[in-house]
Amino acid sequence: MSTPTYFSPHMIWSKLLEREGIIMSSMLPSDKNNHKPQLPESFKDLFKSMNDFFTDKPMRGFLQSIDDFFKSPFPVGTGFQVDTVETGSEYIISAELPGVQKEQIQLNISGNYLTISVENKELETEENDLTHVYRRKYVRQQASRTIALPHAINENLVKASYRNGLLQIRIPQEKGKIIDIEE
Repeated sequence: MSTPTYFSPHMIWSKLLEREGIIMSSMLPSDKNNHKPQLPESFKDLFKSMNDFFTDKPMRGFLQSIDDFFKSPFPVGTGFQVDTVETGSEYIISAELPGVQKEQIQLNISGNYLTISVENKELETEENDLTHVYRRKYVRQQASRTIALPHAINENLVKASYRNGLLQIRIPQEKGKIIDIEE
């Protein structure tokens, strides 16, 4: 997968003006005798307006968030370490979740899949009486891992414990019925 190319507003307008013959890009910057043609006043005003539009705070913040997304579309650290050990009589699944409260963890069993989900919801508030700026921001972070086992899981026999940032889930292995094949 290739990285998407982001064109700044300045690059887009420069290419547009170059295409229309208003700006020549073939001039060498070291050539002292070369003079860039001047933009007509109407284009200068248009160019300044577009530049101001893309550098104003709301639009700049929006464009910055798009840039940040394409730099890392999937935030680092969204997953967590999960280990599965088969002992012969049971599966022991361990997940390292430092700093997570027990109430933030959810286990879901469906068929032969176990999903461990961790969700963090926080309310951040910022108040500045001097500038009369008040801001509330709800932050929601979620991560999950799904583990597939070779047989259906009986949720009545599953045991889970959480101590000191380590989640441990014990799932007994169930033996299926062996069927004799007739001749």
